[in-house]
Amino acid sequence: MDVEERFNRIARNTVEIVTEEELKGLLASGARIKGYIGYEPSGVAHIGWLVWMYKVKDLVEAGVDFSVLEATWHAYINDKLGGDMDLIRAAARIVRRVMEAAGVPVERVRFVDAEELASDKDYWGLVIRVAKRASLARVRRALTIMGRRAEEAEVDASKLIYPLMQVSDIFYMDLDIALGGMDQRKAHMLARDVAEKLGRKKPVAIHTPIISSLQGPGRMEASQGEIDDVLAEVKMSKSKPETAVFVVDSDDDIRRKIRKAYCPAKQVQGNPVLEIARYILFARDGFTLRVDRPAKYGGPVEYTSYEELERDYTDGRLHPLDLKNAVAESLIEVVRPIRGAVLGDPAMKRALEAIEGKVTR
Repeated sequence: MDVEERFNRIARNTVEIVTEEELKGLLASGARIKGYIGYEPSGVAHIGWLVWMYKVKDLVEAGVDFSVLEATWHAYINDKLGGDMDLIRAAARIVRRVMEAAGVPVERVRFVDAEELASDKDYWGLVIRVAKRASLARVRRALTIMGRRAEEAEVDASKLIYPLMQVSDIFYMDLDIALGGMDQRKAHMLARDVAEKLGRKKPVAIHTPIISSLQGPGRMEASQGEIDDVLAEVKMSKSKPETAVFVVDSDDDIRRKIRKAYCPAKQVQGNPVLEIARYILFARDGFTLRVDRPAKYGGPVEYTSYEELERDYTDGRLHPLDLKNAVAESLIEVVRPIRGAVLGDPAMKRALEAIEGKVTR
């Protein structure tokens, strides 16, 4: 791929790149480019995670030397899986299997356990230097990257360390690119700001979309409105099973959840069914969405691009139920090999059962 092709591959299905000019400069330089994403191993993945996994694939194929940080200590700070590090690490192993089954070339990805970073005194020196150049107010505002309210740091001071660690992760690994969902924007912007103060290179921040809750924005609990980030109110959540489709859900569960999903006629904004089509189904090269419907409702139709699908939907030529049925069947084809890879491995299945038991208690 030439520079333009590499840029287009990286940029597709992103919400923003901070900045595009910096990314183009990296690609044109011919130098080795190092990128990463960090995630908390905290339970079974839902399909929203496929968005960043597909983007990892894009970056690797565009020639980026990519690392996936299994943020085990971050998950501990964030009270995931009861702070059981054995379960947290088991969750990380499951995510690796999910990535592989989803088509990510894992043999070309470096997986890093946060324990590797935390065991180095130089890492903690970085955390302190970052803290010296970030105000308490700025760090508190960044707590929403972990789905937390700023005031939660009043009863658990470790929460304040989390954003400082996330910024330090980027500097310690000497990264050029930081990938994450839009919910990670505050941490990435903090990293870019602190980089100037520390004389470090500013990471290019690539932000992917967040798949909306299947229940839609109008059905979220009022208490969520207190969180200083609207994304926390509307995204799929592992802790709320009916808001998400999980990669181990059965075919029938997928059909049921999509059938019940929020999907207003002619509406694109906040429509999780269209988002699944755009960012998961059509993210795969050569995908065609087939809609089977009776002749009296227009007959079968095929869409080879998301733009065609959205046009027909907003114009009212495609009914929400027909869209849901088509998306559900195509999503089943995406999930089936992932589910098989996880549940078909006895060790993975046992780990999953232990993790799910901890989550539900």
